Amino acid sequence: MTPQMMIALAITVFMIILIMTDKLPFGAPPLLACLLLVIFGITDIKGAFAGFSNSTIIMLAEFMAIIAALQKTSFITAFKRSMFNIANKGKFKAFLLIILIVMIGCSLFGTGSTAYYVLTIGLLSTLPENKQLPPSKVIMTAGFAANHPLLPFNTALQYGIVIAVLNSAGVLAQVSVVKFAIINLILSLGFLFNCVIQYKFLPDHPIAKATEAAKAQGETVSTLPKWKEQVTYIAFVAAVIGMILQSFIGDAGYAIPGLSVAVILVIGVMDFKEIRDAICAPIILMSAGVIGIADALGSTGLTNLVGSTVAGMLGTNINPFLMILAFCILTSVLATMTGSTIGTVYVFTPLAIATCTSLGLDPTAAACAIVISGWCGHFLPIDGMPAMVMGVGNYKISEFWKFTIPQYFIRLIALTAGSLLMFPM
Repeated sequence: MTPQMMIALAITVFMIILIMTDKLPFGAPPLLACLLLVIFGITDIKGAFAGFSNSTIIMLAEFMAIIAALQKTSFITAFKRSMFNIANKGKFKAFLLIILIVMIGCSLFGTGSTAYYVLTIGLLSTLPENKQLPPSKVIMTAGFAANHPLLPFNTALQYGIVIAVLNSAGVLAQVSVVKFAIINLILSLGFLFNCVIQYKFLPDHPIAKATEAAKAQGETVSTLPKWKEQVTYIAFVAAVIGMILQSFIGDAGYAIPGLSVAVILVIGVMDFKEIRDAICAPIILMSAGVIGIADALGSTGLTNLVGSTVAGMLGTNINPFLMILAFCILTSVLATMTGSTIGTVYVFTPLAIATCTSLGLDPTAAACAIVISGWCGHFLPIDGMPAMVMGVGNYKISEFWKFTIPQYFIRLIALTAGSLLMFPM
C-alpha cells in the first residue's frame, strides 16, 4: 500500500468518525475531508470538489427544490391524509403497506433510480408526527425500499452489465432475463424480511419536517392559486420525465429539472431564498462532498489493490457460496466507499469470473450476484440514498447502523443464495 493510499484511507476513516460522533453539523465532515485531501496532495481543488459539478448532484439539488415547491400544493395535503388513513388502520399493517407501495413503485423506475428515491423520501418526510405510525419508522424503511423493486421487470442496466462482463471474459453463457429478475426478487424479499423483523426496534423520534408540521397545529391547506398548482405539477412531471430520459437525451435530462425550478421561481411559487435553501441543504453538501473523496480513493489504486489481494487470499479451494458472498461484500463495500458503482463492478466481476473458471465452475451465478451487489451497500451514510435517509430521518449513526448493517448482510446472503438457486455452479 502506497503512502497516498494510506493517507486517503485515513482521511476517509476520520470523516466517518466525525459523522459517527456528530461533532460537526451534518454535511460538514465531507467538506473537511476534501480540504485535507488537497492539503496532503492526494488531489487538487478541482478533484476534491468535483462533486459540486457532478451531474447527479446537480439533478438531486434541482429535485430538492421541486419537492419543496410540491409541498406547497394540495397534493401533499391529500398525500398526508391518505397516509394517515393507512396509519389509522393499524401500526404494523400500515407500516408494511407503505413499504410494499414504495417497492411496487420502484418496479417502474428500476434499482438505483435517483429520481425515485428523492421523490419517495421527499414525500414521506412531509408526514407529521403520528403515534400510530411515527415518520422515523417509515423514512428508514421506505427510503431504502425505493431501491428494491417488488416486481423487478426493469433490470436492463444490471442485466446488460452481466452480459458485458461475461462476454469480455470469453464466457458465452445464456443468462435468462426471467431468472435474473427472480434473483432481484429474492434480494427484495430479503430486504422486506429485515424490515419485518426490525419493525419494533426502529427509532421513534420526531423528524425535522414532522416537528414543523406539529408546530403548525393542524393540517396545512395550500394557499397557492389553482393555476400555480397546475404549473407546479407540470414542472414536477417534466423534471421526472427529464431524469428518466437522461440515458437517451444526455445532459439535457439533467437540465430539464433546472428549467422546471426556473419556472417555479418565475411564477412565484417559491422565492429565490427558498430555492437556495433547498438546493444547498446539508444533504446536498454531504452527497457532493463524498464524491471527491470517492474519486480520490479510486485514483490512488486502492480498489485494484484490495481486489487482487482478496482474490489471492481466496485461492482456488473455497466453497462457491462463500466465494460469491466474499466478492459481493468486497464489491459493495468499495462501491459504497468510492462512489463508483459501475467502475467497481467492472473491476471485481472479472476477478470472480476468473476464479470460478479456474475452479471449473460456471461463473454465471457469480457474475449476476456481484453486479447486483454494487447497488447493495448503503450501510454508510456517504452516498446519495443513505445520506438522504439519515439526514431527513434525523437519525443518530447508532440508529442508522442498527438497521442498515443487518439489512446489508441479510440482502447479500439472499442475493448469493438466489443467484446459486437460479444458476447452479
